[in-house]
Amino acid sequence: MINEIFHSIQGESTRAGLPCVFVRLTGCHLRCGYCDTEYAFYEGKRMTLDTIIERVDATGCGLVEITGGEPLLQPAVNPLMTRLCDAGYTVLLETSGACDISNVDPRVIRIMDLKTPSSGEQSRNCLDNISHLRPGDEVKFVIGTWEDYAWTRDMIERFDLAERCTVLVSPVHDTLDAQRLAEWVLADGLPVRFQLQLHKFIWSPQARGV
Repeated sequence: MINEIFHSIQGESTRAGLPCVFVRLTGCHLRCGYCDTEYAFYEGKRMTLDTIIERVDATGCGLVEITGGEPLLQPAVNPLMTRLCDAGYTVLLETSGACDISNVDPRVIRIMDLKTPSSGEQSRNCLDNISHLRPGDEVKFVIGTWEDYAWTRDMIERFDLAERCTVLVSPVHDTLDAQRLAEWVLADGLPVRFQLQLHKFIWSPQARGV
C-alpha cells in the first residue's frame, strides 16, 4: 500500500537539501508521541512495482527515499528497493529500527530512527539491528527532552555508534528549542551531526507531499 509519492527537498539526513523522491508506504505498528505523519497509518492505495517505478522515473530525480509509516512492515518493499537500486537510483530507507534490517539490499542506505523515551516506544527498539549497521548507514535520534538527550548520549557511548556510522540528532519540532539541544551537544562534544527538519521551515509543518 502506497500513501503518497512526491518530489521534494530532502529535509533530514546527511543528504538534507538535495532534491529527492519520496515513496511513503502505508501502515505503522508504533504510535510515537511526536509522530508527524499519522495520516500514513491507514491512508493509501495498492500500486504495482512497475507503477511505483514509473512514477519515480517521471520525476527525473536520482535520489529516492522509502519511508512511512514503517516501510519494512510490507514484504514487497524489499523487491521495490532492489529494483530501484538495479535501475541506478541512490536509495534511502527511513525505518524506525523496530523491524529487522538485516535482509535489506546492501546497496540501500539505511536511516534507522532509534526511539527515545519521550516517543513512548523506546521498548520497541530492536537493538540487534545495531550490529547490522554499515559505515554508509545513519542512526537518527529525535529528542524532545533532557531525558531523551541523556539516553541518546548513553546509547552512542554504549554501542560506539559514531564508530559504526553517521549519528544524527534533531529536536522535536516546536517542542524542544533547537539552540538548547545544540548547546547540550557542544558541551558534551557529542560526535553527532545536528539537524533540523528542513522541510518544516520551507513549507508549513502540517503540509503533506513535501
